[in-house]
Amino acid sequence: MALLEPTNLLLLACALVYALIGEPADGVVLLVFVLAIVVLDGLQRHRSDRALAELARLSAPRARVRRGDVDLDLGADEVRLGDRLRLEEGDRVAADARLLEGVGLWLDESLLTGESLPVPRQAPGELILAGSLVAAGRGWASVTAVAEGTQLGQLGHSLGTVEAPPTRLQRRTRRLTARLTLLAMAVCAGLTVLQGVIGGDWPRALLAGLALALALLPNEIPVVLALFLALGALRLARLGVLARWPAAVESLGSATVLAVDKTGTLTDNRMAVQRLLTWPDLDSWSPGEDLDEPWHALVEMAVLASRGDPVDAMELAIQRLAAEHLRNSEHLHPDWPLEREYPLQANLLVVSRLWRDARGQGRLAAKGAPEAIADLCHLTPEAARGLQQAADQLAAEGLRVLAVARGLEGIPRHGGSEASGDPPADPHDFLFEPVGFLGLADPLRPDVPQAIATAQRAGVRVVMITGDGPVTARAIADQAGLPPGPVLCGADLPAQTGVSSATGTALSASALSASVAAVSVFARVLPQQKLELVRALQAGGAVVAMTGDGVNDAAALKAADIGVAMGRRGTAVARESADLVLLNDRFSDLVAALALGRRVDANLQRALAYTLAIHLPIAMLALLPLLLPGVALILLPVHIALLHLVIDPACTVVFESMRGDPDLMDRPPRPPESPLLSAATRRRALLQGGALALASLTLVFWPGCDGETRRSLVFSLLLLAGGGLVGLAGGPRHPLTAAGPALGLGLWLLLFLVPPLRQALALAPLPPGLLLVLVVVTTVTLAVASLARDAPGVARDAAALSGTG
Repeated sequence: MALLEPTNLLLLACALVYALIGEPADGVVLLVFVLAIVVLDGLQRHRSDRALAELARLSAPRARVRRGDVDLDLGADEVRLGDRLRLEEGDRVAADARLLEGVGLWLDESLLTGESLPVPRQAPGELILAGSLVAAGRGWASVTAVAEGTQLGQLGHSLGTVEAPPTRLQRRTRRLTARLTLLAMAVCAGLTVLQGVIGGDWPRALLAGLALALALLPNEIPVVLALFLALGALRLARLGVLARWPAAVESLGSATVLAVDKTGTLTDNRMAVQRLLTWPDLDSWSPGEDLDEPWHALVEMAVLASRGDPVDAMELAIQRLAAEHLRNSEHLHPDWPLEREYPLQANLLVVSRLWRDARGQGRLAAKGAPEAIADLCHLTPEAARGLQQAADQLAAEGLRVLAVARGLEGIPRHGGSEASGDPPADPHDFLFEPVGFLGLADPLRPDVPQAIATAQRAGVRVVMITGDGPVTARAIADQAGLPPGPVLCGADLPAQTGVSSATGTALSASALSASVAAVSVFARVLPQQKLELVRALQAGGAVVAMTGDGVNDAAALKAADIGVAMGRRGTAVARESADLVLLNDRFSDLVAALALGRRVDANLQRALAYTLAIHLPIAMLALLPLLLPGVALILLPVHIALLHLVIDPACTVVFESMRGDPDLMDRPPRPPESPLLSAATRRRALLQGGALALASLTLVFWPGCDGETRRSLVFSLLLLAGGGLVGLAGGPRHPLTAAGPALGLGLWLLLFLVPPLRQALALAPLPPGLLLVLVVVTTVTLAVASLARDAPGVARDAAALSGTG
């Protein structure tokens, strides 16, 4: 609750002291300031909550249900038991249900079961699982379980064994605020008691102690962080990246490794035919060439060996190729009846289909793994080796290879099946011959090479994780622009993943940590093995951003420093485990988010440097009466509250809105365990704050001035020079730098030109001579602060830690 923040509690205590010493008007002014601070904080929290609510709305699956006689479009959390759930192609199922009716309904359950191919759901009463994707068809189902009652929800409970590590920002903020708070409270309590004992004026000593606490406590650091991260989350949402909590914004800017899935993140998740190769002539075709007669029979057989209404990505690619090149030709046969289909078998990875042509003759087509086609065609060992070598050459290009075969006249090898009039039950009972090969690939997204180059230029290592074989994975990595090097396979991961290596051994945890530092491509990786990869990368000191979409990815997403879930194809469990959600599943969006995280971090350093610099003179002025009992309070709590209320939050917004430096993504990330305040930030804050403190002391002891005049001079200096420091921190490249000086000057004019405000703050009008003094002192102070900003040590540290500005 904002009212219980340390700053507000101290202001309330000051108001109480004012009431006890007979100055209720000053107490009322402080209460107004407390109310204003609470309102500002509430507005910022509302903006952050609204962004997170938008995340929940966009990332949660929608459900179209019929409740009674009313059709509704609901969020997944609004579905009730007994609702009739409408299933359409492309829908993500929002609840467990039993099928009532279905037409050509196929479900992709890979995110839940790991099964790579869609499965049919046709019979009434069949179970429909929440999280499944309707790959084809349509239907209606009756909801039997919702939310945590679904199988998907029950799997989510297993994540409780993996603790999400606190972010780097959270760790550093806790350390800094705890140390500064303890130090400040000890100093305030000791000096308050000392002055009370020596002077005997306990109310005045208590008021001075509270003013010092207001000046010393690091209460603004949490405020600055909350504002920056909440506004950063809003900016991320505009990029199509939703932050489930604002702290993820800063963590992303410090990432050193991006571990990404290949399929759907680096690629389009849309398979396409990239190569045709005939057999035995080995005539090769590639996209962009004319599809001439040598390849017509190959494509014709591939189409006949596929479903007429395909849902498989490879069969869809075959259909698109045929529609583009063979439309209205004699090689497509939509009118042929299908007599029998021979599906994949565990001992024969081939799909075969038997058709009847216009003359009533049987026509056979088959497609499958090259070694399985060689077996189906009963090739000699020498011919089988030649077929496999041709397939391996295509695989070396990063292609997924299917071999295609045709039946010889559709005649069974064994006369018994032919005599009975029924097709044989085993495809081996037919005579087949190879026709050629299809080389398919899921093409890279066009923006991926540039995005990877941007990340690598920024000092962020990109590693690709895929279930493809090592040859295909290496070829895709080369196309994407990943650095050359070895490929680490899932079988080489530690034994606790449940996968044994081909050699019977697996890398130890320490050996794996050393290996992943030199590997950019991980192949044949199962979803459950990603957790081991994340931990190995972290053990090497990396700050890991990890992408995933499935239920089995959730543990790795939760363990990563920044878990990134897919918004379109990701499960609810994956999104709940992640820090960020990519709404469009694009890798380039992740790199853009990384750049925004760096911008937030750079501007955060500017804001913290300004905050510390402006606090140094305030703390010195609050400490002065406690160290020198004869000196009156220069800044009353109401003045400190005014600075907290107006200058700091407003300037924080200005800093947050500043654009990143043009070369922000040409710099390495900040070291993972570097302190919250970099050396450049501390040095700049101390030099600029010291210059402002010396100027304030000069005006405190300016001769010939009474107490209110001295207060007016010092308070005016803090307003004008404080606004000027904002401009110095931003530099001339940022168009918003004029906002800081304008803010300080505008507030100063408002307070000193409106007598009631000036009197309420116990300020005096400044005569022309003192106005000239104020202008000269302010100008000199800002000139010295400018030199401090450009000091060699500050510039050197800023370059060394330039990933954060």
